[in-house]
Amino acid sequence: MPFLVRHRLATLWTGLAVALALTLVAAGALNSFVLSRWEAPGSASVRAEEILGRDFATGNANLILLVTARDGTVDDPDVHAAATALGRELAADPQVGDVWSYWSQERDPTLRSRDARQAVVLAWVTGDATTTRAHIRETLLPTFTRTSGPLDVRVAGAEAVSAQVSEQASRDFVRAELLIVPLMLLLLVALYRRVRPALLTLGIGLFAVVTTLAALRLLTSFVEVSTFAANITLVMGIGLGVDYSLFLIARFREELTGGAAVPDAVATTLRTAGRTVVFSGLTVAASLAALLALPYPFLRSFGYAGVLTVLSAMLGALVLLPAALAVLGHRVLRRPRRRRRTADGDPRPADDGDDVRAGSAGAGSSVSMGGSSVVGGGGDRLSGRFWRRAGEVVTRRPVLFSVAGLLLVGTLAAPAAGLRIGLPDDRVLPPSASTRTTYDALRAAFGTEANDAVHLIAPDGRSTPPAAVARYAAALSAVPGVAQVNSTAGVYADGERVRAAVRPERLLSPDGVRLEAVPTRAVLAGTEAGPFLDRVRAVPSPFGDDLLVGGYPAELTDFRAALADRIPLVALLILGVTFVLLTVATRSLLLPVKATVLNLLSLAAMFGVLVFVFQNGAFADVLGFTPIGTLDPAFPILMFCVAYGLSMDYEVFLLTRIAERYRATGDNRLAVREGLERSAPLVTAAAVILAVSFALYATGDVMYLQMIGVGTALAILVDATVIRAVLVPGLMVLAGPANWWFPSRRRGVPAATGSSARRPCFRSRRTA
Repeated sequence: MPFLVRHRLATLWTGLAVALALTLVAAGALNSFVLSRWEAPGSASVRAEEILGRDFATGNANLILLVTARDGTVDDPDVHAAATALGRELAADPQVGDVWSYWSQERDPTLRSRDARQAVVLAWVTGDATTTRAHIRETLLPTFTRTSGPLDVRVAGAEAVSAQVSEQASRDFVRAELLIVPLMLLLLVALYRRVRPALLTLGIGLFAVVTTLAALRLLTSFVEVSTFAANITLVMGIGLGVDYSLFLIARFREELTGGAAVPDAVATTLRTAGRTVVFSGLTVAASLAALLALPYPFLRSFGYAGVLTVLSAMLGALVLLPAALAVLGHRVLRRPRRRRRTADGDPRPADDGDDVRAGSAGAGSSVSMGGSSVVGGGGDRLSGRFWRRAGEVVTRRPVLFSVAGLLLVGTLAAPAAGLRIGLPDDRVLPPSASTRTTYDALRAAFGTEANDAVHLIAPDGRSTPPAAVARYAAALSAVPGVAQVNSTAGVYADGERVRAAVRPERLLSPDGVRLEAVPTRAVLAGTEAGPFLDRVRAVPSPFGDDLLVGGYPAELTDFRAALADRIPLVALLILGVTFVLLTVATRSLLLPVKATVLNLLSLAAMFGVLVFVFQNGAFADVLGFTPIGTLDPAFPILMFCVAYGLSMDYEVFLLTRIAERYRATGDNRLAVREGLERSAPLVTAAAVILAVSFALYATGDVMYLQMIGVGTALAILVDATVIRAVLVPGLMVLAGPANWWFPSRRRGVPAATGSSARRPCFRSRRTA
């Protein structure tokens, strides 16, 4: 008798005590996480930002006050006086390091709207992302959003937008989770036809979430963990907990309906489905660990959270769940149907039978129990017949269905070829958000983006001759996309000096000098920032290698470059680890290759939909978002982690069932049919439950959550239907015995390990 069966009550009470303790630790996890910025640590742009703060007492303008003259123009004396006082008030805030404006810069035209009714006050708010955004959200935004005297003031800026995005996304995420948990419970009850296994399944998912959050909180004592980690924990914890529990409970039900005693059923479940969960979990965890090779704290946080979530879900599914199943026993099975009476009053069973009785597995029903036994009774046989016939159709015409499946997935994936990566802006917020409305006004009225100036810094360049600085500033101002260059030698536009230097002391440090290249608004749209920065960097500098280029365009370009440099390494690590672990699990060389390719196809379909919908704007009016022509790289990577983990679950579960039948029968085509019949109902049920749950994120007001909802739900459904139910069986039939070739095997002898080798081969209903 297994240890978990003998000590089932002690295991459950210990697990409950541990879960309560972990809940207390996890309660403060979110407060220990930090926010992140879009920057590549160690890059030239980050060094430039550090030097700006240290030597020049300024930085990137991360806060904007849009000042509108209620009457007249921004040049009117009363507006000038009120705006100057506004700047002094902002500068008095202890967390504001520098303030400059249209009025303090002697009516700089890049800081004024075309109609002269609006101008901006720019500020550099100091601190890390977490403290800066909290201060802006709690203090600066409510304080400086006002209508007073001759001015109407509205707040914008990168950090103000990020603060509102975080706040709105948190509300949307919590609302979605509050809907998902009861909805998932209802779906699980409908699937199991029992409340206890539904609560148990959801409990394992919640256990995985709580355990991971507690572990992440402890991890923050050693490394920086981004708030993004909470997102992947909530999404993957519930998903993997439900998946693993479904797999184990399905096998447990199968063993019970086959006549096994409860202890034997638990043991067989752990030996078969438990082995599948171990291999699936290790594969997903090892793949997510590859994200630790990326140079960004928030992406590494995906790796931390992903690995811990998988391990936590495995712990709950392989320790707590078997003990609970041993306690519940036959109560996990569907309730017996009431018996109907014949015309003479004698009781007789309902037509669909009673799956609680040990003998209900007779009459050739054993083939259908692998996945469909989650439901039980007549639903079992109906589901079993459907998937048996579907498997027969696919395996009878594998070429036709494989080509059709590939064409469908290829069609969905085709838009991914036009993927454009860019940083998010205010338009991820709904149009009603205050910073969004402020930016809409800036886009409509301003032709330049002084807040996103390119900083060209020579830390030891103060001794450079003024004439050389002037020539450099003139050349920079002639670069397409540069509206104006501010330098100690003067202000330049279109290659000419247009006026004397304004507040040149702002451009000098004890040893260094800097210039500001103000871009036009159009040049930073979409993917134009990279080429624009290349043109700026190509201008010969009098400072030689001493020059550092910073500011938003530089940070964006360096971010993309560092990400692009590491992605091939991460991809190789993921593919390599997946191949090795799947080879061990299936004892085949071809199946891991096929599994990897099909997983990539599934993810390509997801990215194709993301590009078509969220980048290109299809169905934008229906979903209620504003497309900006690019995709933020962080959330697609998060979705890659989630979708890859769930698709690997389905792949490993399906392949191990097929491999089990092949080891029992030695017949490839029969093994594919029976493996599909046993696993497809369960995979489909799990996919539908998770897809419906993820779809709730599409109801949020932040485009990020809408992307998670639509993209992940579609990826799950495509993976569980087209990929697993059509392409996997079709390609395996075409490959024939090559599926099972492995160097250590003797030709023609399938490996005989696992439970299948210790019991007689099952025969299909057709041959029984």
